[in-house]
Amino acid sequence: MPSKFIFTNILGSYVFTENYKAVEEILFKDIGQFKEKGIYEDKLRQKHGNLAKPEDNDLHNILLFFKNRKYFPGFLKKNLELTKNSIKESVNNDLFIVQAAGAIGEIDKTLNLLTKRLREWYSLYNPEASDKIRDHEKFSSLIAKKSKKQLLDEFDIDEKDSIGSDLKEKDISAILSLAAQINSLYALRAHYENYLKELEKETCPNLAAILGVAMAAKLIEHTGSLKRLAEMPASTLQVLGAEKALFRHMRNKKNRPPKFGLIHEHQLIQKSKREMYGKVARALADKASIAARVDYFKGKFIGDKLKKELIEKFKIEY
Repeated sequence: MPSKFIFTNILGSYVFTENYKAVEEILFKDIGQFKEKGIYEDKLRQKHGNLAKPEDNDLHNILLFFKNRKYFPGFLKKNLELTKNSIKESVNNDLFIVQAAGAIGEIDKTLNLLTKRLREWYSLYNPEASDKIRDHEKFSSLIAKKSKKQLLDEFDIDEKDSIGSDLKEKDISAILSLAAQINSLYALRAHYENYLKELEKETCPNLAAILGVAMAAKLIEHTGSLKRLAEMPASTLQVLGAEKALFRHMRNKKNRPPKFGLIHEHQLIQKSKREMYGKVARALADKASIAARVDYFKGKFIGDKLKKELIEKFKIEY
């Protein structure tokens, strides 16, 4: 009886007759062979001539062939291997970007809390320095490196005129230990920022060029992957992060629809006039959408061109 069908599953490649009887098989030893199934199918075609892929009723009848219990252990073992392999291969730069962006966000929250505590605590000892140094990172760095007298001298304040208390060494040490930990967190944050830049340079250079490293990471983090971001229309990308406002508008048309979501923080919008927010947000979302698709499909770098077009259109440098 002439061979008619070729069918491949996790166990191997099979040749079936028109009566759905298996006449030849090539069993796969591992998942690697299953992934290269085309090679084994070609071998069977060379031997048996033209073989069709089963469809509809033919496929149903061929699948019934594998209801035999002797195949069950093989299916269980191979599918477990395939699942484990798929999980391993699912780890990619998108996930690293999501994790790095999340880590930076959590470090920022921690820094805000600890820096507030440090300022309140250190102000008991040297309130003048806390008032003069507004930048949090600079503040924690300076008080860890310099004494109270050195800092007051820089501000032309006599130590005798300071209203801070004269603390014991153990109390000062406790404060400076917190400052040292905060400085370590700032260093860790900088490390993750550089790591994120390198990831985006490999994964989404165009999107990063249009939106900036931090915002590109936020959008990928919000959607879960560059693929999902690339599949979205520009109008959806524009309001990412404003879902609650959008749903309020959909429930009650009296509520205005949101003009933007996460991209609101972009410099192009921040530097625009209020009445231009909507127009700028649409243009920015359009370019970001193009950039995401080019990045996902591994196209050429056009980020500088897209950014230039935005700058020329709105006459705003960013």
